[in-house]
Amino acid sequence: MAQRLATEYVNASLRLSEVQMSQFVHKVYDPRVRQKVKVLENGSHEVVLEDDGGEEVCLPFDRRDGYYVCELSFRLEQPRLTNVMRLLFSAFKGSGLVTRIFNGFMMMYYYQEGRVRKIVEYSRDSYKLVFEHKDAEGNLQQMYHNNDVEQEISRIHESINALLDSRFITNDSVVVNQIDDQLREHSRRLFALEA
Repeated sequence: MAQRLATEYVNASLRLSEVQMSQFVHKVYDPRVRQKVKVLENGSHEVVLEDDGGEEVCLPFDRRDGYYVCELSFRLEQPRLTNVMRLLFSAFKGSGLVTRIFNGFMMMYYYQEGRVRKIVEYSRDSYKLVFEHKDAEGNLQQMYHNNDVEQEISRIHESINALLDSRFITNDSVVVNQIDDQLREHSRRLFALEA
């Protein structure tokens, strides 16, 4: 198994309510990761996580519209702090790009509200999509509400009615043959659409 060299959070963001902020402060269960919380004058918080090896990350939470919002990019190398951040990021529905760097390749995880939406593997000379979240329910609803086929069937019916009216009025055999050809085409298209 490849050993991870570092983990980078790029444009990472967390948006916490008052209750969630309190939970966030008490969520670090790893005894080897220390946590310091500073409450600033304007009500904002600064949470510093530090592991036994001295690696630390400072998470500034700005107070905005009744929420605590943290937006930043940072890099971690120690597995203990990396694991704590991964758990916090997932539990509190973080969004952003998380890149796990290995010797010779990178795995890029695209998070949206705490869930992985896409995983891409990059190496020196290749790119491979490993996973992508498919919104099956949304796609089915979109297909259900798509009525392009019904509209085309309606247009063909209108055209057939106009062609039949023209065929009934005309006495020219050449025009009748042209109308019959168009009617056959419409008939084939209707059969394909209704199948």
